[in-house]
Amino acid sequence: MPSEWSRDWLHAEGLPEQVRGLMATRAGGVSQGACQGLNLRPVELPRATEDDPAHIRENQRRFAAALGGAVPVYLNQVHGADAVRLHRDRLPAPGDCPVADASLTTDRGVACTVLVADCLPVLLAAPEGSGVAAAHAGWRGLAGGVLERTVAALCEAAGCEPAELSAWLGACIGPERFEVGDEVRAAFLDRPQHSTQRFRATGTSGKWWADLPGLARERLGHLGVRQLSGGQWCTVSDPSRFFSFRRDRDTGRHAAAIWIV
Repeated sequence: MPSEWSRDWLHAEGLPEQVRGLMATRAGGVSQGACQGLNLRPVELPRATEDDPAHIRENQRRFAAALGGAVPVYLNQVHGADAVRLHRDRLPAPGDCPVADASLTTDRGVACTVLVADCLPVLLAAPEGSGVAAAHAGWRGLAGGVLERTVAALCEAAGCEPAELSAWLGACIGPERFEVGDEVRAAFLDRPQHSTQRFRATGTSGKWWADLPGLARERLGHLGVRQLSGGQWCTVSDPSRFFSFRRDRDTGRHAAAIWIV
C-alpha cells in the first residue's frame, strides 16, 4: 500500500500488540462521481451504489493489500444485532457476504470487516490477540444490542472478560450533525446506562442532536469494557475525506477491519 494512502487512513490505537485495526478513508481509490475514492461496498450486496464494478474490485484489492495477508470478510449488514464467527479454514466464497452486523474470529489470517458511511464501526480485541471482532453500530443496531451480542460472543470465543477487551471507535456522523426524532431518543433513554446528556435539543420540537459515539461508549462501559479509544471523527463534516449517507445519499462505503497478526 502506498504510504500516501496510509497517512490518511485511520489506524486503531490502544489495541494489543498482536492486533491491527484500521478504517479506510476515500484516499487511495479509483471510483469516480458520487463514490469518488475508495468505495468498498461489494457489488453483490443489494441496493448497490452507482459505481463501476471494476472500480470497486480494484478498491477492494488495494484495501486487502493493506491488511498484511489477512482476508477481509465483508458482511451483508441489515442494521441488526447478529454476530457471525469466522474461521480461516472455511471462509465465505468471494462475493458471499454473511447476513450479520458484526463478525469475530480467533484465527490469524482473517480480517473482521464492517462497511460504514455515517454508522459507527467498533473494533474489539481480546487480550494478547486471542480474538478480535468488528461491529456495525448505527443507531438501530446499537439500540438493538449489537455491541452486547458482539462482546458476549468475543468473550466466549477468546475465554476472557469484558474488562479485558480493548475497543476502538472509528469515524461516524458526529454529535453536531446527527439529528434524530423523539423515537430514537426514547429507544436509548429507556435503558439505564444512557444519560440525557447524549441528546441535545436542536431548537425544533421533537428533534435532537444525538451523540452516537457517546452512546456506544456508554453501552460498552455498562458491559464492563474499560479500554476505549477513537470516535472523534465526523463523516458528515469532512466530505473530502469521508463518505456520508446522511449528507449525500448516493455515496460509497468505507471499510473498517481488525485482524490478528
